[in-house]
Amino acid sequence: MARTSPRSSRNDNRLDSPKGLRTNFPLFQSDDRMGRFSEAFARGMGTPWFLVGLTAFVAVWLAFNTFAPLSAQFDPRATNFTLLTLILSLQASYAAPMILLAQNRQDDRDRVQIEQDRQRAERNLNDTEYLAREVVSLRLAMRDLATKDFIRAELRALLEELDRDKSDSKAE
Repeated sequence: MARTSPRSSRNDNRLDSPKGLRTNFPLFQSDDRMGRFSEAFARGMGTPWFLVGLTAFVAVWLAFNTFAPLSAQFDPRATNFTLLTLILSLQASYAAPMILLAQNRQDDRDRVQIEQDRQRAERNLNDTEYLAREVVSLRLAMRDLATKDFIRAELRALLEELDRDKSDSKAE
């Protein structure tokens, strides 16, 4: 009997799995590697150090290709820095979908967190209502209990009745 590994059963083209996960390309299979990579990529691109580094890279590129001798320039100013434009366009064309994918994953996590918060709030509300009912029932039960004054009055009445019975029995 052939055993199927959990990995192969997860990667089957099943209709109950999201369309984006049904692929035969190994980078996108299992453990959602592409999603984690896109989040790391977006996290890295959102840092001030990335922006400072990219700005420095572009400044050095522009300075070198502007002030270096024409024979040393690899992307001359005369061609409006075509290579730099292509590199930045390529970087942007990869960055935008990666950032969107990371945002979608964050939205999914937020949706799950909101649902868990809603369930927790519902449980807390149910617990609070239960405790309120219990407090009311305890108050009602306490109202039925004999108070100190009630017991004293009853004991006085019994003592008076005993005294009356005693005096009635002596009179006879």
